[in-house]
Amino acid sequence: MKIALISDVHANLPALEAALSDVRAEGVDATVFLGDAATLGPCPRETLGLIQSLNCPCILGNHDEAMLEPARAAELQIGEPLLPSLEWSVSQLSATDVDFLRSFRPTRQLDFDSTSTILCYHASPLSNTDILLATTPEETVDKYFESQSAAILAGGHTHIQMLRKRGRQVIVNPGSVGNAFEKPYTPGSPAPTLLPWAEYAILRAERGVWSVDLRRVPFDTEATRRLIAQSGNPSAAEWLRQYR
Repeated sequence: MKIALISDVHANLPALEAALSDVRAEGVDATVFLGDAATLGPCPRETLGLIQSLNCPCILGNHDEAMLEPARAAELQIGEPLLPSLEWSVSQLSATDVDFLRSFRPTRQLDFDSTSTILCYHASPLSNTDILLATTPEETVDKYFESQSAAILAGGHTHIQMLRKRGRQVIVNPGSVGNAFEKPYTPGSPAPTLLPWAEYAILRAERGVWSVDLRRVPFDTEATRRLIAQSGNPSAAEWLRQYR
């Protein structure tokens, strides 16, 4: 059994295509999308359509929720400089696209093998804006996962790949397909440097043994830059600066 975890695509179609090409080459049995599909990058509608074609479980990220309720952008931690890009991204979607976004769920629990389950969320099971890093204090992590019994806890949001133990559980962050950060980002900090690869993860189970593979797949960053420059996205210049 192989399950691919993808997250935080942010409308970067070339990066998603590269990641999914690798997913197909690995022969995975299922894919799970952990949120933040179609904001900010150059190809909102095309990216959302490709995710929909996967026919996979989809988790509601904070950016997905902000697309559905733009008035709540600040509450969902979408900074003011990103609002024009958020509004532009929303304007690119059809009614059918919005209906697909409305099908995203805050959490999903899935069977992995005969003895293990996966709890899927965006940032934590409590909120799609929580921050969970390798350095997050244990008491905060315990608050996020109180009463959760799944063997594998899978979420994204931080754009940083991570594998962390919590007792007998394992926390997996596959990183970001479309905007992999060089360093963790905190609000108010300078814009993060974006890395030239698409990040995702594969969970494998065979004969009672399971493992986690954190993957980095190169993608055509020049194609992304061209799409950004041609898109009409009001944040295009900022995105181009980040892909340095």
